[in-house]
Amino acid sequence: MDQPTPPASRLRTLLARAAGLFRTLTAPGISPRVRLFAAGKAGALLGAAGFVLLLLWTILLIPLTPSATDLKKAKAEQPSMLISADGKWLASYKRFNRDWVPLDQVSPHVVAALIATEDHRFYEHHGIDFYRLGGAVLHTLAGRTEGGSTITQQLARNLYPEEIGRQRSLSRKLKEAITALKIERAYTKREILETYLNTVPFLYNAFGIEMAARTYFDKPAARLNVLESATLIGMLKGTSYYNPVTNIKRATERRNAVLGQMARRGVLTEAALEAMKKKPIVLDFERLQEERGIAPHFAEHIRKWLVEWADRHDYNIYTDGLRVRTTIDSRLQAMANQALARQTEALQAVADVEWGMRGDRLLSTSAAAYAGMRQRVRPFGHLWSERPDLVDAFIRESGAWRNLVAGGMDGGEALAKLRGDAEFMDKLRRDKTRLEAGFIALDPKTGEVRAWVGSRAFDSGQFDHVARAQRQPGSTFKPFVYGAALEQGMTPDRTFIDEVRDFRMRDGTIWRPTDITPATGKPMTLAEGLMYSKNTITAQVMQVIGPNIAADFARRSGVRQSRLNPVPALALGTSPVSLAEMATAYGTIANGGEYRKPVLVTRVEDKDGNTLVEFGGESDRVMGRGVAEDLTGMLRGVVNRGTGQAIRSQFGIGADVAGKTGTTQDNTDGWFILMHPRLVAGAWVGFDDPRITMRSSYWGQGAHNALPIVGDFFRRAQSSRMIDTQARFPRARDALPGASIWGPVLDWFENLFGGPSPTAPPKPAAKPAPAPSQQPRKEGGPLDAIDQVLRDVRNAQDDIERQWHWVQNAIDGLRKLF
Repeated sequence: MDQPTPPASRLRTLLARAAGLFRTLTAPGISPRVRLFAAGKAGALLGAAGFVLLLLWTILLIPLTPSATDLKKAKAEQPSMLISADGKWLASYKRFNRDWVPLDQVSPHVVAALIATEDHRFYEHHGIDFYRLGGAVLHTLAGRTEGGSTITQQLARNLYPEEIGRQRSLSRKLKEAITALKIERAYTKREILETYLNTVPFLYNAFGIEMAARTYFDKPAARLNVLESATLIGMLKGTSYYNPVTNIKRATERRNAVLGQMARRGVLTEAALEAMKKKPIVLDFERLQEERGIAPHFAEHIRKWLVEWADRHDYNIYTDGLRVRTTIDSRLQAMANQALARQTEALQAVADVEWGMRGDRLLSTSAAAYAGMRQRVRPFGHLWSERPDLVDAFIRESGAWRNLVAGGMDGGEALAKLRGDAEFMDKLRRDKTRLEAGFIALDPKTGEVRAWVGSRAFDSGQFDHVARAQRQPGSTFKPFVYGAALEQGMTPDRTFIDEVRDFRMRDGTIWRPTDITPATGKPMTLAEGLMYSKNTITAQVMQVIGPNIAADFARRSGVRQSRLNPVPALALGTSPVSLAEMATAYGTIANGGEYRKPVLVTRVEDKDGNTLVEFGGESDRVMGRGVAEDLTGMLRGVVNRGTGQAIRSQFGIGADVAGKTGTTQDNTDGWFILMHPRLVAGAWVGFDDPRITMRSSYWGQGAHNALPIVGDFFRRAQSSRMIDTQARFPRARDALPGASIWGPVLDWFENLFGGPSPTAPPKPAAKPAPAPSQQPRKEGGPLDAIDQVLRDVRNAQDDIERQWHWVQNAIDGLRKLF
């Protein structure tokens, strides 16, 4: 049996015959009749060769186009969903801002307008309309470009822009045609229409007919009338060019053209057409924002992690419908949102008024007093007029100034032009003077994050001040200095003299830390130094232990991403850190010295609810229980009698809590972190540009700007019984045998004979605490001897723990070696 001739051999034969015919055409002495006959045959052979080449190229392109499986998957794609610990929706990860609706929920006028305008033989072809294609070729050859794509071919482009491409080329048209044929095999005609109408873009972040109907006419797609349907379908030829919001005349002309096509195809009568063409386009336009959920910064933080995880495990977060179970508690998150919004709005009024007036005196210690004055001043008007150098710097750093200079304009001329632009200057002032804040709450026992607020509003401030922002922590860093001192053998009652000292640095410079209030020159204990946040005492403690020791303590506790510069000034929080790191480190203290890596996601499920992966918290004991107990007791003094006592006096928090305030130089940053045995919450307050600060020292302190956010949150949580008011911080003796039995008895005897309980919170103070030098010394109870024995036992236990950790590390090193 004869073997079939391969296509390549056929092509070579055709080309050889064409070459022979061309030689005949050029040979001398050939009659015109023979020459004409040869030319015809040569043309026919070349056409055949071209067809074979086109066929071969088409065959090669088939594997490069989406498969039928991809097409089915595109229709069934589901966005992944973020779910809170209490089962509430937090966010959806969509590729586009789209609300998919079935064809039954789309107005029939939309379908009629689409088919009449874009593809009136839609129900007759199988993806390619050869009649229309031929007409488009003839019009193109005549110099009038006309599209020949069917609805199915357009859908192919919309679904697979990267695989098919947008450039005008033969390759793109072939891929489009091949994909259209595949779509026709994979979908029914109704499915093609439904998919097309749900995937076309309509500007303003509106994808699909449902979002377009809501955006332009504030109604669902099912209720669109003929005129509205024709307007939206008309936009498909060029969404920007025929945008009815900005180009009403062109949009009207295009709408009438669509109505004309509907009349031509018998959908409308001529009388109806003439009447409708005279009517104007009536819009009810509102740009729809994508639904953010109650924790948008947290959702964005998880999205970045989830994309990497999904890529490694062959999932797509935008199409595979993953269910991500998080640790966020929707109730605590809502409380955090409310507390931050309420307190920062009040603080914004303070900043607006203080910087809007010439005088720099403190007007009031009540934020409410500034709210009424806000309308009588131009926010930040004084700063804007008195600091032209700073305003000029803001302008030169703007994108508008860079664009003008890049366009060839002189820098000074660009500066003057923008200074004269009132709209630009108003927006610049609002952006630069917008007060920002961040908040996080986590469970120190598990490391699970319960609330996360990255800024005042996600739409106006997408920068995350919880995990991304790194700011100087000020005095909130001091507990790490004192904790390191406790590890080195100091006790909370170790005394230092409250005096200003000069510290000579390695480069020969002098560091002279001071406080807002003058030094007293009197002895002050380690506990009092932390309680009243004394820079003079902290600097002396740092001098004794050394910066490297303090930095190591902070890293072990949880400050593990930010770089800590081991210099003496680190004692006052000069190295920038994130709020998430600080809350984690305080969680280690609250958890009795056991570090818990923050947990944000507990498990990931597929769309059917099957668990794909689970996550648990990593733990590591990084400090002795006794050190953690003493440090917690010192921080408890901060909220009982020190700089954080407003937690009790103003917000009425009666639970066992401890914490620390923090303020950086020139009132640039305000911090407060509060510890509870089952919830640690921290807040930062400041401006994104550190050249803008709170004006008065009073409102610039963390005790007066960040503390109210945390206090407001804790008060709401306490009132809702979301925290256990009876919970107590862990104590070193809890690790001893039988402590659960004899521990409460010992506490009862100590309280009975007048000894202060290390965990019982005092009643909210009615008056401010006395100054440190006037603070009365408490007399010890009759059980002081027992307490000292327990302290000795605790110290011995800490030594044993350190030795045991050393042995374990040595064993691990030997295992790695062999």
